[in-house]
Amino acid sequence: MKSRVDSALFPAPGGPALVVGGVAVHPGYIDPAAQAALVEDLRGVIRAAPLFSPMTPQGRAMSVRMTAAGRYGWFSDRTGYRYIPSHPAGTPWPPIPDAVLAIWRALVSAERMPDCCLVNFYAASARMGLHQDRDEADFSWPVLSVSLGDEALFRVGGTTRGGPTQSVWLRSGDVAILGGAARLAFHGIDRVRAASSTLLPKGGRINLTLRVVD
Repeated sequence: MKSRVDSALFPAPGGPALVVGGVAVHPGYIDPAAQAALVEDLRGVIRAAPLFSPMTPQGRAMSVRMTAAGRYGWFSDRTGYRYIPSHPAGTPWPPIPDAVLAIWRALVSAERMPDCCLVNFYAASARMGLHQDRDEADFSWPVLSVSLGDEALFRVGGTTRGGPTQSVWLRSGDVAILGGAARLAFHGIDRVRAASSTLLPKGGRINLTLRVVD
């Protein structure tokens, strides 16, 4: 299926993207004042839908804590990975903040908005193993990722497990787009560089990923 975004060519305000393994990384796309405003928006999201610790199908607790905004949130337990229409506590997911949607609108599409904004919180010890984002119905829409807070070592490979990988440090305010040939690339976070940002008073990293689900 033809992608709606060619991540190697997609332009962004402020200059061309750095392309790592086919993933377009826009360094410093969000300025410090806008980052602080986003964090305040996310505090509201987390008040409405508290962070929780998902479990893998193998029964292991994931090291990240997460929540979501939008029509759907992503969830994992022993029965598998999937999107769900409400928080595990049974309450509706809050709406995606307007400032987050504005990033999608500027970089991806003004016509089709994302269905899910997944919010992952990484403490200093948290990691995310190599994986594909493939629980969505239409892979022609990209996944857009926003980094806030401490720096994280992002690793990306090809569309099959076990091949060569490339790595780049994602810093607060960076935006990455997995689209085109990289839409189904294996990717993950190898480590977080503690105390590398002062955005979050207690440290850590917030990663937002915007997805079209159905």
